[in-house]
Amino acid sequence: MKNFKIAVVVGSLRADSLNRKAAKALIALAPNNLSFEFVEIGDLPHYNEDVEAAGTQAAWESFRAQVKSADAVLFATPEYNRSVPGALKNAIDVGSRPYGQSAWAKKPAAIISVSPGALGAFGANHHLRQSLVFLDMPILQQPEAYIGGGGKLFGDDGGLQSDDTKAFFKTFIDAFADWISRTAN
Repeated sequence: MKNFKIAVVVGSLRADSLNRKAAKALIALAPNNLSFEFVEIGDLPHYNEDVEAAGTQAAWESFRAQVKSADAVLFATPEYNRSVPGALKNAIDVGSRPYGQSAWAKKPAAIISVSPGALGAFGANHHLRQSLVFLDMPILQQPEAYIGGGGKLFGDDGGLQSDDTKAFFKTFIDAFADWISRTAN
């Protein structure tokens, strides 16, 4: 069985982020052939083509190198104003530049979105999918993962409290592993 390195990009910057907890819960359930590296987005300067033309920001280059070194990407995002958080959109833009040299291209991806509300960040999940299609990232279609009621999912240790949720997370991460094995270059 081939091993794959997965970049984990969390859209929330909060230390106690529900989406970071969800990503960690998925990692705990993942098959042994997947290894994970969180790629942090909080300190990325806003993308500005003029700055790029003058000389690339070191933070941008480091971020791009982390993404490029991965075989696939797991996104975990909340929803802000029916879309992705600004920091996540900025990270997508940084990784996609310079034009024609996208760090994202051809990397299999999966999206999980978690919110305290009932909709499970459905809007953010689908807005992110639109960007990933343009970036030429084959996206896991099923199962879809819009997780509502996120504030009640995790115990004090950060682990999942419900066996049903744990079973769904296991199904999701196993499907992603299969997707990666079929689509990774």
